[in-house]
Amino acid sequence: MASSRNTMPSLAALLGLLAVAGYQNRDKLGQIFQDAKAGAQNGGGIIGEIGKMFGGSEQGSLSKGLGELVDAFKNGGNHEEADSWVSAQKPSRGISPEQVESSIGKDTLEELAAKTGLEYHELLKRLSTSIPDAVDKMTPNGQLPQTDEEVFGRSAGPASA
Repeated sequence: MASSRNTMPSLAALLGLLAVAGYQNRDKLGQIFQDAKAGAQNGGGIIGEIGKMFGGSEQGSLSKGLGELVDAFKNGGNHEEADSWVSAQKPSRGISPEQVESSIGKDTLEELAAKTGLEYHELLKRLSTSIPDAVDKMTPNGQLPQTDEEVFGRSAGPASA
């Protein structure tokens, strides 16, 4: 049953970051992750705070959370969608709030909604928009990053004019 899944703190922290900061600032994900990097190194910042909300954050939590996120969607019956986000050869497919709920699990999402202060359905809407964009930006070469440094570098992308 999806709703009883135990969510790892790194996945919960990444979901919180995407729901709170990533949704309204999708075009600035690189800056958000750079700010998160600075905050994590100083024990603060948004990723540090979100990590603390979910029982602590560890080195490599963003890269680990990203892998867990993709796996959750693949295991939740959304394999094609998750593959499209990572693939450099296919356009990214969108997801519905219902797909977010079935892949992540209702209990995890209810906990995330309570801890972020977002309404449950608003959280689903934000994540259904943010997740495909974020995973796509962090996997430009079709490979999941293995370290947080790779996440930060990939999410920054090329400098815009």
